[in-house]
This record gives sequence, structure tokens and C-alpha cells, in this order.
Amino acid sequence: MSTSEIATVLAWHDALAAGDLDTLEKLSSDDIEVADAGGAGQGHQALRGWAASAQVSAGIGRMYVHDGVVVAELIPAGAGAAQAVAFRVVHDRVTAVFRHQDLDSALAATDLNEADRVD
Repeated sequence: MSTSEIATVLAWHDALAAGDLDTLEKLSSDDIEVADAGGAGQGHQALRGWAASAQVSAGIGRMYVHDGVVVAELIPAGAGAAQAVAFRVVHDRVTAVFRHQDLDSALAATDLNEADRVD
């Protein structure tokens, strides 16, 4: 487990929630991949477009980490189902972020499991 990877993801999520695109870019690689059910893109321009359309009102729930891959459960502030986001972190920068419909699908896509959970 890497505290650095978790710290990077938490800072990235905070920047996204605050709409701080400059910090979001600083925490992301130049060729970052962003994807969700609506499509995918690559690079800071795609990140800015993706971030502008993201409405972040969820807090972080359970987290899982292994070998540079971090899965974070997103707990909505109001009613609604929890989602999850999978990150790839290399040298304290997010290189990929993929939003998943739920935690189970994010864990399945990344081959993480309960043994990788961070408490």
C-alpha cells in the first residue's frame, strides 16, 4: 500500500470538487486518460472538459489500493446510489481515471478485492 497514491487521489478529488482545474492538471500526467459511460478522452484538454461536466457532490467512502491502482467509492451527499472511480497513479500523478457505475464493477475491472482495502 502506498500512502502517496492515496494522498494523490484524495487531493485530486478535492481539486475536482472545488473546480480547481489548475491543481487538477498539476496532479495529472500530461497524457491523462479520462473515461466514463459517456466516452473517453486523453490529455489536459480532455480532463478540463470532463471536469467541467462532472458534478461532484460525493464524498469518498471505502478505498482500495494495489500497485499504483486506487479504487475509491463515491458516496453521494443526498439520495442516490454510490459509484466508484478507478485511478492509475504513477510518481504522484494521476495517469488515468475511470468512473464506474458501482464499486463492484470498479473492483472487477481493476482486479482489486477486499484484501486491497485501506482502513
